[in-house]
Amino acid sequence: MRLSTRNQLEGVIEAVDVGAVMATVKVRLNGSDQVITASITKEAVDELGLAPGKPATTFVKSTEVTIGVE
Repeated sequence: MRLSTRNQLEGVIEAVDVGAVMATVKVRLNGSDQVITASITKEAVDELGLAPGKPATTFVKSTEVTIGVE
C-alpha cells in the first residue's frame, strides 16, 4: 500500500471501545509510552479486525500542528 500521508506511526492496539455506531481505538506507539487515540466507525473496527495486541499503523494528516511546552 502506498499513501501520501507522511506521518505514519507504528504501534500495538492497546484498547478498543466499541459503541453503537462509533469506536475509539488506542494504539501504543512502538518504543514509547505515548498512546494515540483514533475515533472510527464500529463498521471499520469490524472490517479491519481490530483487537488489543494486534500491530497497527496510525496515519496522521492535519492542516494544523500545535506545540506545547511546560
